[in-house]
Amino acid sequence: MEYLIAFLIVMVFIFIGEWVSTFSKAYIPSIFISAILFIIGFWTFLPEDIAVQASFGDEFIAIIVPVLLVHLGTMMDIRQLVDQWRAVAIALTGALGASILTMIIGTILFDWHTVAATIPPLIGGVVSTALMTEGLQTEGLTMYLALPVAMYILQSFVGYPLTSLMLKKEGQRLLKTYDPSVQVGVEEKGQQETKQSPKFIKVSSQYKTSAFVLAKVAFVALLAMGLSQLTNEAIDSSICALVLGVIAHQIGFLEKNVLNQAKVFNWLMYGLMAYIFSQLNTVTPEILQGIIIQTLILLLLGVLGMFGASTLLAKTMKMSTPMAFATSLTALCGFPSDYILTSEVIHHLTSDEKQRNYLLEHMMPKMLVGGFATVSIASILIASILLRVL
Repeated sequence: MEYLIAFLIVMVFIFIGEWVSTFSKAYIPSIFISAILFIIGFWTFLPEDIAVQASFGDEFIAIIVPVLLVHLGTMMDIRQLVDQWRAVAIALTGALGASILTMIIGTILFDWHTVAATIPPLIGGVVSTALMTEGLQTEGLTMYLALPVAMYILQSFVGYPLTSLMLKKEGQRLLKTYDPSVQVGVEEKGQQETKQSPKFIKVSSQYKTSAFVLAKVAFVALLAMGLSQLTNEAIDSSICALVLGVIAHQIGFLEKNVLNQAKVFNWLMYGLMAYIFSQLNTVTPEILQGIIIQTLILLLLGVLGMFGASTLLAKTMKMSTPMAFATSLTALCGFPSDYILTSEVIHHLTSDEKQRNYLLEHMMPKMLVGGFATVSIASILIASILLRVL
């Protein structure tokens, strides 16, 4: 019975976030509200392992993360990935700007270990946070252990609303330039390219069951994990999964939006969100009270660094300032938050399906690729460097 109660609580917290987001027309992101509910819950009545009790534990995550990344790959094509080099450049520049400004001014205000402990989670996610806490513990710097966790939590409280605001501004700008006749042409061209793309052996629709589709996705995800291991993980497995998802779709092995076809996408996303929110279980009110000022100041410096760097590069890269800043802010969100925020904003900006596809095509690839550049590459690289100079 306790497992069902845990599952109910998780879903209630998530749908309350969705309702608030809908009511506020995406000005308040759903994951921001859900995160607040979870952290208050952990401070009061929630068990620390509620995600595990709700069936969203480590084993579940180990399976669904590469599967979801393959799915996201099927939403792009190779040409799109190549086209997004500007987004990668802006995202990495934003991460670099955040790191430099935080180190320069941060070390004037606080000691070196305080600054070093917070930079990787500032521009990354769970992995970089775990790397820093483990490194601090190994070096015997236990007094700083709460800093990476606090930064990981607080960055989302700032990052989610700010990213949502930038995406809303960009979406409104794009809708002003929307031309239905041009968009139809793009869709028709895409359909022609799809028809001309190579296909595997055609399978009758009656045999395309959810299990069959999921088996194909799992196979591609397994190949991605294997490829990453062959390179001694020099190439991150998440990048491999995304790229192989793109390739599998281009050659016709996987269809576009493959997990939606299997009718399991929402279920997997809710599970991943529950797992992410469960990481808030280590922060107590006492810990936050002791380090919140330091963390907020360093977070503000990081955001200013991202804004300055992305703004400087925006004109050169022929990207609007809101879109460039949003791309840099993926460091504060990462997958799946960048996907959820972008989808949420687009959903509330227009009810026209063609307009939604237009916004999705122009905004989603930049956000996803930017997120991988910051969270999967930049933050891990910077964490590895800082761990050597603690």
